[in-house]
Amino acid sequence: MHQSIKILIVLLISSRLFANEIIPAKDIPPMYFTKAEFVNASTTRIPFKIIDQLIVVEVGILDKEGNFIIDTGSESLILNSVHFKPSRKYGDDGKQKSGIHTDIEGVKEKHLNLLSINDINLKKLSADVIDLSHIEKTKKIKLLGIIGYSVLKDFEIFIDMHLNQLTLTKVDKNGDKLSDKVYAETIHDSVDFQLKKHTIILDAYIGDKKVKFGLDTAAEYNQLNKKLGSKILDYFYPSKELKLTGASGKKKNVLAGKLYRVKLNDSIYFGPMKTVLTNLRKMNAVFGTKLDGILGFEFFAQKRTIINYRKKKLYFIKSPIIKY
Repeated sequence: MHQSIKILIVLLISSRLFANEIIPAKDIPPMYFTKAEFVNASTTRIPFKIIDQLIVVEVGILDKEGNFIIDTGSESLILNSVHFKPSRKYGDDGKQKSGIHTDIEGVKEKHLNLLSINDINLKKLSADVIDLSHIEKTKKIKLLGIIGYSVLKDFEIFIDMHLNQLTLTKVDKNGDKLSDKVYAETIHDSVDFQLKKHTIILDAYIGDKKVKFGLDTAAEYNQLNKKLGSKILDYFYPSKELKLTGASGKKKNVLAGKLYRVKLNDSIYFGPMKTVLTNLRKMNAVFGTKLDGILGFEFFAQKRTIINYRKKKLYFIKSPIIKY
């Protein structure tokens, strides 16, 4: 989805923050964040809701308004086939995508025609059309779709669980922000990451053992490969069994508990995190790499995190000290 950056540029321009500006109906692009706050020409802030440990934003698209999940673990923009019908011409009919737990079948591709606003030439945006009714049912929300890597990759993304706020700021080809006046907060630490296809891969430690984690904003629980050795699994304290629904809607039983002694380096460490033991064999096969686990909601709940895909860096902003 090479044009996905452009839809968000238009999104920034046409945000409903412009209460005093009347935008002709014919000029409104097919996608916008309904509650976005305009910061500057290249930056917008978007409030989000937490629904069952998923980051959910409100979006208007193709004459509909509803919820989208922010998912760095997803490769593309996904539309829910319950609410959107695929175009007559598909890029691939019935192709497969892969989710964390299992394959997603029956993927269709929809092409969204865009407009030209403020000298930004917009051609076509592709979205995968998938049945997400199982997520709507389990989360009890109207879910229009999922916003993934192909939409987010050309922005610096600040995920702030303290304020329940997402800040998107456009970056150049080197990953440098187009505006210096973006964050009021001060960045106090950072780490490099690898990018394998669309997956952020972090070097980390459990105790003194080195591990590789994938980072996924839509992982409701951290995941740890149950095939790891006992010297790592000794830091996992199980408490109960959970039934998780995978990307295709299939359910599986997993052992849940808390994972202790996780750190990225000597200055970036975590308190106990809710974690499940699972088999990452299928995901590792898809990405051609060996992951020891996935860091998700629990990671972002502890760290106010900025993702810069172009620089392949994570930045961290201190959380305020709350006095009771």
